[in-house]
Amino acid sequence: MKSLLLGIEFLIGIALVACVLFHSPKGEGLGAIGGQARMFSAQKGIESGLNRVTTGLAIVFMTIAALLGFFF
Repeated sequence: MKSLLLGIEFLIGIALVACVLFHSPKGEGLGAIGGQARMFSAQKGIESGLNRVTTGLAIVFMTIAALLGFFF
């Protein structure tokens, strides 16, 4: 059971990193310090779907991490 949860945790961790890297940048890097950043509040369909997938993966990742921490 422990090795199964560790394997799932590993795969979800890789998927979570990939999802975060797929997100489009929201600022202008160092230009955001001086107020030069352009922030767009409207999300496109793919971006909102990617946000839901990332949130779901993060919740599952944290749940499995908590289970591994409490029981193993």
